[in-house]
Amino acid sequence: MSRIKVIDYEESTGRLRAIYDDLIKNRGKLADVHTIQSLHPESIVAHMNLYIEIMFNHSELSRAEREMIAVVVSVNNGCNYCRTHHSEALNKYWKDNSKIQLLLTNIEAKGLSEKENALCRFAKHLTLYPHLHEKTDFTKELSEVGIAEQGILDAVLVVAYFNFVNRLVLSLGVELETDKGAGYNY
Repeated sequence: MSRIKVIDYEESTGRLRAIYDDLIKNRGKLADVHTIQSLHPESIVAHMNLYIEIMFNHSELSRAEREMIAVVVSVNNGCNYCRTHHSEALNKYWKDNSKIQLLLTNIEAKGLSEKENALCRFAKHLTLYPHLHEKTDFTKELSEVGIAEQGILDAVLVVAYFNFVNRLVLSLGVELETDKGAGYNY
């Protein structure tokens, strides 16, 4: 149960209703991670714009790699909501439940490429030890597996975004929807 007031779709009016309607139209349904921001409707718009830019922009990182990073960050933060949503999104690309389960329990999963394992290690380390990144260049391993500078930036953006969302979800008590996220347009 959320820790702050949430304006549900049925209660929404005006600008909030328009934002909700747009989310339903574009995403297939309304997520609790968005309704938790209902007291500040424009933050929902900014949140979605950031999400779309980071997760769907042109990048040398594939959509699957970005979803994989989202899962690694969410597992390390203990965010079941995002872990569940984004492991389901990742499986739309991987189509391998056993590989997803390996990732959820061991970030250096067998069957991952050298690049994918480097991205997983980087995402975990930046999530758990951000202060160490100020003085040490942990992006070097990403360069060594062939990721160019824009790809490194994109990896950092995905890690930072999911740390933001995980904290939003965890601190405000966003619970996993009863359908566990089924039906979203990813």
